Amino acid sequence: MTDLYEKNFGGGTAWIFPGQGSQYPNMGQVFDRASEKRLMEKASDILKYPADRLIGPDPDGFQNRTEWTQPALLLVSALYVGRLQDEGNPRPDLYLGHSLGEYSALVASGSLLFEEALMAVHLRGRFMQEAIPEGEGLMAAVLGMDREAIRSVLEGLGPAGPEEYAGMANMNSPGQVVIAGSRERVREASERLKAAGARKVIPLAVSVPSHTPLMESAAKRMIPVLEGLAWTIPDGPVISNVTATPSSDPAVLKERLIRQITAPVLWEDSVREAVRSGISVFLEVGPGTILSGLGRRIDKNAAWESVDKPTEVS
Repeated sequence: MTDLYEKNFGGGTAWIFPGQGSQYPNMGQVFDRASEKRLMEKASDILKYPADRLIGPDPDGFQNRTEWTQPALLLVSALYVGRLQDEGNPRPDLYLGHSLGEYSALVASGSLLFEEALMAVHLRGRFMQEAIPEGEGLMAAVLGMDREAIRSVLEGLGPAGPEEYAGMANMNSPGQVVIAGSRERVREASERLKAAGARKVIPLAVSVPSHTPLMESAAKRMIPVLEGLAWTIPDGPVISNVTATPSSDPAVLKERLIRQITAPVLWEDSVREAVRSGISVFLEVGPGTILSGLGRRIDKNAAWESVDKPTEVS
């Protein structure tokens, strides 16, 4: 992976970490070094399940179950970080991650211990899954419509009951916003958004309406978990999803991580903040290239690379 740094793009470098939706079968098959096997053994002991199966062929179908998806993705990102370090690649100037990926960013930066974060995200996934009955939540990607137009349509839905909600959950890139909430409310919103000019509204294969007030019970359950972690100052600033601003203060990063469960992911804003601060090279550290693809829509002048299936910079 050292060749990812051979091009002289100038400016600073950020490592970016993907969240749910980036997983795929056998995403961990490239990890065969002794140090990587030791980390997988450690993960297996913590999760009480073979990590090589979870990030490999996934015979039990755990990879797409939220409480297992989250530790699986954190593990793969941590394995890639270890490989980057083993190969002598320089540390980045900045870290940021999309939703769950914020945990990976905090581990990579040294602010959280891998072992503690792995169990924390396992619990996070479980709490999120239990926050709303199976099948009662929905997320949908809205394409070709700006935020203000989407917000106007959502506000026009009218009064809703305490368990009815539809709102913006992920501001991913220009022309791509994910809405989430209760199933029927999101379906109604989807029809109105299409009628108002959205190019497409695509339901996602996710039953947990992440980053909405419907996750309040999960956020409350995560408070003691996050309070119990051994937080330290990261080796570089971490941009948080909820504010799209960087911090190296563990107390601030922890508080933002709690809010993250119920608040929208400001990914486009986070990337723009990184560019504004002098970052011109983004390296996606984890499975797939979803964030690199979004990044090219946000800033075409920056360089976008991935440790997994690297693509040419456009």
